[in-house]
Formats: sequence, structure tokens, C-alpha cells
Amino acid sequence: MRILFYDCPAGISGDMNLAALIDLGVDPAVLRSELSKLGLDNAFELRIGSEARNGIRGTRVDVVLTEPPASAQQHSHAHGPGHGHGHDRRDLAAIEGLIEASGLDTAVRRTSLAIFRRIAAAEAKVHGIPVEAVHFHEVGAIDSIVDIVGAAICRHLLGVDAVWASPVELGGGFVRCAHGLLPVPAPATEELLHGLPTTRGAVDQEATTPTGAAILASLATRFTASPAMIVEKTGYGIGHRQTELPNLLRVHLARVETATASPNVSDARLLQCNIDDMTAEHLGAVLDTLMDAGAMDVHLTPIIMKKSRPATCLSLLCAAHDEARFKELLFRHTTTLGLKSFALEKTVLETSFTRRETPLGPVTMKNALRGGKILRAKPELEECRELARRHGLPLIAVSALIGRGEDEPDHD
Repeated sequence: MRILFYDCPAGISGDMNLAALIDLGVDPAVLRSELSKLGLDNAFELRIGSEARNGIRGTRVDVVLTEPPASAQQHSHAHGPGHGHGHDRRDLAAIEGLIEASGLDTAVRRTSLAIFRRIAAAEAKVHGIPVEAVHFHEVGAIDSIVDIVGAAICRHLLGVDAVWASPVELGGGFVRCAHGLLPVPAPATEELLHGLPTTRGAVDQEATTPTGAAILASLATRFTASPAMIVEKTGYGIGHRQTELPNLLRVHLARVETATASPNVSDARLLQCNIDDMTAEHLGAVLDTLMDAGAMDVHLTPIIMKKSRPATCLSLLCAAHDEARFKELLFRHTTTLGLKSFALEKTVLETSFTRRETPLGPVTMKNALRGGKILRAKPELEECRELARRHGLPLIAVSALIGRGEDEPDHD
């Protein structure tokens, strides 16, 4: 199994992550082409260069605004150490609209939205406000949209089966941001990394930013300080500070033996609540909200409650470290007055993604593997739906064609 392993003794930020993945082999031209699908080319310039920290050479990335928004606000805290720009206040709906309207692949859009929604949930909890009321000071700016969407693009371009990470260093001291002087780690960073292994105090400054924390929490499925792996390539992302501790992020492209990697077992939580006073429309919307927030699975089951009352049992599966976040979302978005929580283990097959050329156009195939061998593969549904729309074909015909690999059928 091929993995990305994040080695984070000096923390992680959005720009350091982007720089490390470029250093690891992502083609800057391809990254720029994909980012152009956001329609923001006139708003920023991606500057990529080589730099060294403590004798270690790597890649440095700067996102330079070329047309600062009129509503931009200047402040010193951004996503990379010493990395400051004008910051545009955007709410989650605006960012979701930007990403959904882009021409990015379905998998990239899904990953980008999951990272932003994770940040929104953390900020909402920290400030005691609804998710819809969160305005992104640090993470709503053009540079941070590039950092987050860029992270999703690079992760999928590298085509790895999984992302692992070491415990992440958070730093210490205080940091100044849009809300004033805050302790390190910033409250949002602390919230984002609940349940995940961290270290503190290696430097007296912010080592991990909210953007970096959200990227790592969203992408990594396993945290370990001692991975058994065969490293194929190493990339270094250079930060924007000169410190005694090398201000860099190291990311390895590596192979792990299937005996080590499989079965993929993780601690999970099953959350359940019974609801008898919400409409089918509202329950459907809640299901979409929870899946978009990164739930492993959500399903609705019809039940009969006391007094012979028809109702719905909502069941949600999430990672153990995400339990508190999804409890908050369930209380916020449903009418339930109580939740049940069950600890369990989740065992999943390895997965990988490949690109298949078809007579209708390219499509992403999701492969299920065991012991390094593909058991089955299927095309991504949303991409099939887009091909069906583009060619005026029934979805079932597109799926059959891709499965057979035959020529496009005749149609009126």
C-alpha cells in the first residue's frame, strides 16, 4: 500500500503542506491548472521557490494577492509562520458555492469541502455560534482557499491509498489574530485536533495553524510515531520563519507492507437518536449535512415508538476523535433531546483511485483492495452522472459502457 506519511516535529501550516507536496513531486503547472478551475486567477499569484532551513533544502510557497478584496482586513496571523496577507471575510456558504461551481474533480471538491466544514464546526464551537454564522477571518481569504483546495488537489494527484501522520507539534506562547491575543495552540486548532496525538512547547510560538490542523485531521487516517514503511521519496515544505527548530514540514511517499496495513481497523463511534417530530424533507437535509461534515456513514431507519408513534432512528458512524463534534451537530440540526453512543471498531478494505479513459471521457475508478490486490472497482457516481448529462445518455447506459469498456452506444 502506498501512503503519504506526514512527519510534523515542527508543526504544519497550509503553505508548508502545499510546499512539501510540490517538493514531493506534484507538478506546479498541473496544480496551477487545477486551481484555475476556481476562477480566481486574477486574484492571486502562486510563487514557488527553493529555500533552506538549518541546511535542509526544500520548497517554499507564497500565495500573493494581486487584487486584494475591498473587504480585506490586515492582521498578522495567517497560515504560515510570518505569512500575512489581506483577508477577505467569507462565510461557509460562499466558500461552498465557489468550490461547488468549480470544474474540479468530484473527489477534490469533496475533500476541500470536508476541510472547510471541519474548520467551520470548530470555529462555531469555540465562539458559541451557529456554523452558518461563522465568517472566516484566517481561512476565508484567497490564500487560504488556495492552501486548502491545493491540499486536496495534491493529495489526489499523488494517488496514494492512505495518509498517515506522526504526532503533531503545536508550539507555545501566544499569537495575535483577528480576535486579539490568543494562547497557542489557538482554540480552533485545539478543537480540530481533539482526540489526536500532539506535542507542545518545542518552540515559543505557533507551530500548527488552524488550516494545517484541519488538513491533517481531514486527510490522515492513522497517527503513529514509529511507522514500519519503505520510503520512496521525501519532500520538504519550508516555512516562513527562521528559528532554532527547523521550520519545515517533512512528508514521505512510502510503501507499507499489507500485513502492516491490513486489515485497516480504527476506533469508531455509533451515535443514535430517535426522532418523531421532523419532516422527511428536513431529515434528508440533515443526512446531507452530516455526510458533508465528514461522517463515515449516516442512515435513517423507520421505527415505531411509544404510543404507536411512527418515527425515525438516525444512526451516524464517525471516528472516535470526532464524537464530540458530531454530537454537537446532531443537537444543532435535529430536534432530538438525547443521544446514544456506542464504542466499536471499524474494519475497512484498502482503497485506491485510478483514472480510466473511456469513449465518453475520463472517469475516476475507486478500487477496493485486499492484500494489495484489487477485489473490485467502480466508477465515481457523480462523474458518471456528469458524463450522462453531457452526452444525453441514461445513467445506467453510461455505467454499463464504462464497465464493458466498449464504444459509445448509438443514441438519438
